[in-house]
Amino acid sequence: MVNPNCIVIGILMGQHYLSPLFSPRSVAVIGASNRIESVGGVVFKNMLESGFQGNLYPINPGYLEIQGQRAYVSIEEIGEAVDLAVIATKAGAIPAIIEACGKQGVRAAVILSAGFSEAGPEGIALERAVVENARRYGVRLIGPNCLGIMRPSVGLNATFSNGGAKAGKLALISQSGALCTAILDWAQPNDVGFSSIISMGATADVDFGEILDYLVSDTQTESILLYIEGIHHSRSFMSALRAASRFKPVILVKVGRHEAGSKAAFSHTGALVGADDVFDAALRRAGVVRVDTIVQLFSAAKALSTRFHPTGNRLAIVTNGGGPGVMASDRAADLGVNIATLTAETIEQLNAVLPATWSHGNPVDIIGDATAERYRDAVTLCMQDPGVDGVLTILTPQAMTHPLQAAEAVIAVAKQFNKPLVACWMGEGQVAASRLAFTQAKIPSFRTPEPAVEILSFIAAYYQNQKLLMQTPGPLAQHRASDVEGARLLIEGALAEHRTVLNEMESKAILAAFQIPIAKTVIARSPNEALMLAEELGLPVVMKINSPDISHKSDSGGIRLNLGNAEAVRAAYHEIIQAVQLNRPNARIDGVVIEPMAVKPNGRELMLGVTTDPVFGPVITFSAGGIMVEVLGDRAVALPPLNSYLVRDMIARTRVAKLLGAFRHMPPIDMDALEGVLLRVSEMVCELPWIKEMDINPLIVDENGVIAVDARIVVNFPAPSAHRYAHMAIHPYPTHLISHWQLPDGADIVIRPISPEDAELEQIFVRGLSEEARYFRFMDTLQELTQNMLVRFTQIDYDREMALIAVLEQDDKEIELGVCRYITNPDGDSCEFALVIADEWQHKGIGLKLMNSLMQVAVSKGLKQMEGEVMGTNHAMLALVERLGFSISTSSDDVAIKRVVKVL
Repeated sequence: MVNPNCIVIGILMGQHYLSPLFSPRSVAVIGASNRIESVGGVVFKNMLESGFQGNLYPINPGYLEIQGQRAYVSIEEIGEAVDLAVIATKAGAIPAIIEACGKQGVRAAVILSAGFSEAGPEGIALERAVVENARRYGVRLIGPNCLGIMRPSVGLNATFSNGGAKAGKLALISQSGALCTAILDWAQPNDVGFSSIISMGATADVDFGEILDYLVSDTQTESILLYIEGIHHSRSFMSALRAASRFKPVILVKVGRHEAGSKAAFSHTGALVGADDVFDAALRRAGVVRVDTIVQLFSAAKALSTRFHPTGNRLAIVTNGGGPGVMASDRAADLGVNIATLTAETIEQLNAVLPATWSHGNPVDIIGDATAERYRDAVTLCMQDPGVDGVLTILTPQAMTHPLQAAEAVIAVAKQFNKPLVACWMGEGQVAASRLAFTQAKIPSFRTPEPAVEILSFIAAYYQNQKLLMQTPGPLAQHRASDVEGARLLIEGALAEHRTVLNEMESKAILAAFQIPIAKTVIARSPNEALMLAEELGLPVVMKINSPDISHKSDSGGIRLNLGNAEAVRAAYHEIIQAVQLNRPNARIDGVVIEPMAVKPNGRELMLGVTTDPVFGPVITFSAGGIMVEVLGDRAVALPPLNSYLVRDMIARTRVAKLLGAFRHMPPIDMDALEGVLLRVSEMVCELPWIKEMDINPLIVDENGVIAVDARIVVNFPAPSAHRYAHMAIHPYPTHLISHWQLPDGADIVIRPISPEDAELEQIFVRGLSEEARYFRFMDTLQELTQNMLVRFTQIDYDREMALIAVLEQDDKEIELGVCRYITNPDGDSCEFALVIADEWQHKGIGLKLMNSLMQVAVSKGLKQMEGEVMGTNHAMLALVERLGFSISTSSDDVAIKRVVKVL
């Protein structure tokens, strides 16, 4: 019997709002035709031939019958409910068509027609009218100017492509209709099947984020393939992409650069970072694999859909030919894949089973007369080696070789391990049967070594990017608090004076507000003042031009270093002013900046920067510093927020990273200090949306710490928004939502947002719930959360959902007392919530406190309504929600369920 006093409510998600698009029960083709060469004719023919399982209605007032089916004059004439309208008419008629569809209850439409935003001002106005009509009636649109959509499992082929597609587990989303047709043509002979194919077109309404949202929960989809030319809404795209890649491999082809991102930016940091770099950084944080070609797209999808679990990028190569092994090694070096160093134990074991003439290293050349047994032994030992993350096995057909037997031996070994194994059986006729065997065993196989190594690099990238996806940067508790308010006042003061470029003094003051060590700086406006200030600071000093118009001071002759006496200081003032007036006659000059000469014999000059990408918002850059930064082109970019793991990954991706350790006579730098500065820069761009660009160049770092010698910050007013982090593509961990609360018995409770690190805490919490509590929460008798459920509950997107946990610290570890969460509904205005309190902590006010906190978060996000479903026997929960002001009614779907709703 269920305990009526359990305070538990579960989220029961209804049918996805895009279901009428992917699983329609009825389809109307508006513009269907008997002219098979027309778009409408091809679409209707495809729908007939694909075996659509629902009702199909051709609409065209010019026909009584279309391709053997009764034709209808309009959507109104059908007289039955229609889920999906596929429109292939002239663009000018479509606003009225969408209005008619909306009035008839159509919930989704695919607009194949061109003539909209790509056609100039008139087309833009026409597209706006279409979207306005669709929104008025709640019709969701794919397109316009797209190829259409396919759902092979239900016989839906609403495209004007020649031919259909085989049903499978891959979903393809593409902005290019032409590319879709090429992929479909390639897929048929290569036996590639699809769960869905979606040509996005102009994405006037439904965008990538919404399609990804649907595919995350789609049971027919195991892997997602994307072809992207540009992104409109970075936050929704990143949010959905990160959610999807937590559960399913996502492989992406991205072409071109964003137009705005390819232009030279205002500061040299902006000029260094093209939008493609930023896109790469975004994909890394989303756990996504980026490939370059269509063949790689499918090869990577097949590889990542197999049963193995990638763990790194250390590759072992087993080959019966030295040349192919070298080719594979060279390609691995090009792609950053490490050739594994085999352990002494593995070498000894290989010596026992291989001829004395084998290579005695990696690549493991097992000699041209290699038998199937020799392949079996060598591959087995390499797979067993703890320093090997994956194996590439290569065969060249030689006189003594039996390719199929060797393939069967390798296949048998692969079944014993979960490490990636890729085969390269070179040649054609003699190895055709072997390739078929590999295909049937779901082992990726290739004709040449290079693409085989590429696939292994994608597998390694997937592993690495999945680790980056897991990172949810939290508060900088180990550092002193930053003066965010002081920095904000400095910025607003400059903007009030109509200045967007902060001078060096102001820029360094911002850095100091975030605890970044700076070189003390003063401004002199005469030679005598320069001399006096230099003496106060202590010689030697550095003198630099102070001008809002000059970024590169050395290029204008505006810098002098290591000035050690009064005469040099006085002379330097005159020289700097004269040089700048000559080289930059139009530059505004406001004296000369003076600061102590940083004498650091072991110092390395670095540059930290910030730029604003037109799509993804603030981006952090790291590179070698000084005057050679543009020439060297050695930099890494990352999207904030950052944590220590992400910072170390960013630094490691540069060549200058090799100079930060012990180098010749120099000791290693203070890496903790460098990481701390990058973390503070991340905090700056999270908390100060006014910052558009920033250069700290040089940042000098040595074994004793760091110092920012020069800095420049560009600011501007952020776009108006009610959301604290609206300027960012990735929502940071919401530190500001952490609160403390004391129970009546004196117990100190912390209420905070959940994080990925709480997976074990959440598992223990659910494991400790009573059977009744688990049943109330999950409407099921599960005993323990699955790995997927743990990921789903702890790796949340703080933009679209929120989960707050109440924890108590005991014996230096946290105990979870309760959790509540909401998930935003597709309408963007309402959310569904869940709440559960540990059995022994009920009736202490924790549920009430959590719910009040959760509702405050929902209101701050602009949500207008909170909804939930409660079992009718759960009297304690019904009493709680009634106390909170929820209205209670009986569910129309199940009389045993109560629907609870609160207007926020």
